[in-house]
Amino acid sequence: MSKKIKDIFIEYKKILKENNFDTYSLDVEVLLMNVTGFSKTQLYLNTDYTLKTEEYEKFKKFFNRRLKNEPIAYIIEKCEFMGMDFLLNNHTLIPRPDTEILVEKAIEIINKNNFNNALDIGTGSGAIAISLAKYCNINVTALDINNKAIEMAKKNASINKVKNIEFIQSDIFEKINNKYDIIVSNPPYIKTEDIKTLEKNVKDYEPILALDGGKSGLIFYEKITNNAIKYLNKNGYLMFEIGYDQAKEVKNIMENNNFYNITVLKDLSGLDRVVFANIK
Repeated sequence: MSKKIKDIFIEYKKILKENNFDTYSLDVEVLLMNVTGFSKTQLYLNTDYTLKTEEYEKFKKFFNRRLKNEPIAYIIEKCEFMGMDFLLNNHTLIPRPDTEILVEKAIEIINKNNFNNALDIGTGSGAIAISLAKYCNINVTALDINNKAIEMAKKNASINKVKNIEFIQSDIFEKINNKYDIIVSNPPYIKTEDIKTLEKNVKDYEPILALDGGKSGLIFYEKITNNAIKYLNKNGYLMFEIGYDQAKEVKNIMENNNFYNITVLKDLSGLDRVVFANIK
């Protein structure tokens, strides 16, 4: 037995709302869009459409996963970032809108300075690296220690028709011999002890490897910054996404490594989100 879209709207949005899902309406819409192939507009123009049996069964499976707090992006195995679609799996962090602040500023710096190459450390799904390669005339190298993430990033580069990018499985600078005009990274920055306090949709589903920033939450900022100058060209830039309370500490790490013009950018909520600086 199947149901019409209008009946699914009523029944399943109610269940999510009663279970305190703030995005209850959008969640049901996205799942329905995925199983029917309809756009959001088409859903509301076809509310009398009765789902095929296989569509309804798929929707119910997806819905039950969502009810257990699994993120929508992992359920439908994709998300949108910088106007592009990215495939995801449980080896890749879900790209956040806040990360677009880092990418947009990096694009601005690259184009203003006519930079030729960039390095993305901890690429995950490839969201940052692919965005830079897509929107700038630049060669990008993207690193990740997890080969499963590298495989997914390669697929995303292909889907988004980006060719000016090289993916390397590497523990930070381990396999890097070149120098770059700009290094960008959204590294793991959650304190190890804080991971257990994260919301269930994060701690139970997103890869711990992409979250755990060590005891201080700063281990990767230190590892990258302590070595970055050796891999940067003259007047090169280093850019990080940071946790909302890490700006002062990351600035100090950069100052101690002879970086200049250290700047902090805020996210859409007014919280510190990006730190960048350059060398002479």
